Amino acid sequence: MAKTKPSSKRVNLNPKFKIENIVASADLGVELDLYGIAKASPDVDYEPEQFPGAICKIHEPKTALLLFKNGKIICTGAKTEADIKKAIDQVIKIVRNYIIEPRE
Repeated sequence: MAKTKPSSKRVNLNPKFKIENIVASADLGVELDLYGIAKASPDVDYEPEQFPGAICKIHEPKTALLLFKNGKIICTGAKTEADIKKAIDQVIKIVRNYIIEPRE
């Protein structure tokens, strides 16, 4: 394979970018009843044979959150920190009645 020679021209690289997707994690510090959460909310899918977490889709802001039995949450699709906070606040309203016990 032939080697390419670096260009001797001076090129000014100034990329434009925008944030499309932020991934955040959170810990509620409690254990969750994922079966109960999935039964109670049409926006939550839980198929433990395929994946150990429940998938919660929030419409505004458009995000997806993975909920795990140990109370950990992964939030994807947010474009700002404020969107992450809104999405997690909405999930807390859904899971509030499905806490198994506080973790130590």
